[in-house]
Amino acid sequence: MGNITNQFRVTKGKDFTLGAYDPGYADGFKKDDSKELLEKLIAETFDLQTELYAANKYALLIIFQAMDAAGKDSAIAHTLSGLNPQGCQVYSFKQPSTEDYEHDFLWRHYRSLPERGRIGIHNRSHYENVLITKVHPDILLNEHLPGITDVKNIDPKFWHNRYQSIRAFEKHLTDNGTVIIKFFLHVSKHEQKERFLKRIDDPKKNWKFSAADIEERKRWGDYMEAYEKAIKETATKDCPWYVIPADKKWFTRIAISTVILETLRGLKLKYPVLVKEEKDKLDDAKKLLEQE
Repeated sequence: MGNITNQFRVTKGKDFTLGAYDPGYADGFKKDDSKELLEKLIAETFDLQTELYAANKYALLIIFQAMDAAGKDSAIAHTLSGLNPQGCQVYSFKQPSTEDYEHDFLWRHYRSLPERGRIGIHNRSHYENVLITKVHPDILLNEHLPGITDVKNIDPKFWHNRYQSIRAFEKHLTDNGTVIIKFFLHVSKHEQKERFLKRIDDPKKNWKFSAADIEERKRWGDYMEAYEKAIKETATKDCPWYVIPADKKWFTRIAISTVILETLRGLKLKYPVLVKEEKDKLDDAKKLLEQE
């Protein structure tokens, strides 16, 4: 299973290209075996989540980025369904509010970080600020940034500084005990089309579809370029990206669960060991209970 983690991990962007990753890849796994395997992975992750909470040393931040219909919501629901909800928090970031725009672009994301011992899931994240804004730079005018009064002011230096801010933000978090996993669910344009059609044909899924989705689909190439650039600029050894094939949802869930499990294993978590004085207190408490 460790091979899944290794083959999808991106730790440096120098030679990274999205074209090297097949959205339909399944690594030899079979759909018929996926349910049982996923249950096993989730059960093991649950045990490590308990140790994460007890150790109170690390926080785990899991970021999900993807094109529409790539399966972020279902991936989050299936891969994290077996965890203790008291130790998890999920944030879905929509369009920034007026209050958000009164602060720097990282502000609302910093406010939503998980505490030590907990797992935080960000459905979309601070990366929207170098993704949708790259395709629609006029959005940046809402930030009222010094010197940015027109999209013509948004030059390569601006994007360089923004990627640099993200790298610094993530380094600060990892230096202080927050482990970051960044998932890009890599769906093909053909599969997105099929999923859009299902949403239109199924009355129970109509609410998931918006006419705006078609307009964004027209900019597919621009989005792929923005994702590739974002990953190239922000993939590091301590904060890697994982480019997960998303055409087969069942495999996507296996891959995500495997990466999360392997990451937690790598922390070598241990339950706290009480000092002798505290252990003696436990022994006294046991005797009192047994005498009742």
